Amino acid sequence: MGWWQVNADTLAASRFVLSPLAETFACLQLLHRGVPAHPGEREWLRAHLPAYGRRLAADPVTARLVRAGLGRDWIADFLMPTPADRETFEEGVERVRAACPRDARANLRMSLAGPVPAELDRDDLPERAAGLLEYVWARTVRPDWDRRRRVLEADVVARTAQVSRGGWAAVLDALRPGRTRWLGENRLQVNPHEYPPREISGAELVFVPVTPRSGWVSWEEPGRYAVIYACAGALADPGGRTVPASLGALLGPARAGVLVLLGSPLSTSQLVAVTRQGLGSVGRHLRVLLDAGLVERRRAGRSVLYSRTAAGEVLVEAAGAGAAGPERAEAWGAS
Repeated sequence: MGWWQVNADTLAASRFVLSPLAETFACLQLLHRGVPAHPGEREWLRAHLPAYGRRLAADPVTARLVRAGLGRDWIADFLMPTPADRETFEEGVERVRAACPRDARANLRMSLAGPVPAELDRDDLPERAAGLLEYVWARTVRPDWDRRRRVLEADVVARTAQVSRGGWAAVLDALRPGRTRWLGENRLQVNPHEYPPREISGAELVFVPVTPRSGWVSWEEPGRYAVIYACAGALADPGGRTVPASLGALLGPARAGVLVLLGSPLSTSQLVAVTRQGLGSVGRHLRVLLDAGLVERRRAGRSVLYSRTAAGEVLVEAAGAGAAGPERAEAWGAS
């Protein structure tokens, strides 16, 4: 297994970061796979895969680049630089475009575990990669980036709350089940592959959620390391969650869905993004749930967060819905 040696100071200074470029790259991976992980991805692929296929058919060199760069066990590093805090998509894609062509070919050799095909032995690979990422961003991500951003923020809020309940070990174990795991003795497993361990004590460590069911690790030595992970399944595919019929009959399906989601603290705007209900509808559901003593609210910085009370927990568990936070991510289809 691959693992990183992380001291207490590095973990204490680590943080969650949103990255438009990472979200775009995860969408590129989904287009490349063409296999949905849940109904939400199936609808998204139905809408965007045909045009993406035509784009690559018209540019066979870039099509070959994608196949070579998105290796099974290793991503060509220049395709997706390590995410940086507060970086716009435009700033991130310029780092892709500025990659050294020689380094790009070396990255491809690593992802292919062999020689680079003759048609990719050229100097415009970074430009082609940047152009494809710009296409994916403009056509498939930017039109609903505000909704995606709120979904990602909701995941960060849920993970942060989990830190306060179960500590960092619980969060790390749930980021990418079966891949990330806190091993003890300052060791963080980052994947199941047999790679040499890395000493990253003193480096910047960030955790980056994406909405597609994807994930990877990256680094820019010596100072920046990142774990990119799929956000909780209930957030990534809100339409795919199951509200027990008994709970829906008692509260109404939409209101019951809000209560199920509030196993982790969420703001009103995050609930709007996740449920795709209107602001007025979400507000009315929250008022009824507050008056019934099933949810509570508290202020966190500039946000007001809602979460289930003990009575709300009992009601949801009795109906068989369980928790909707990262600790139940597998049940909701997350990676």
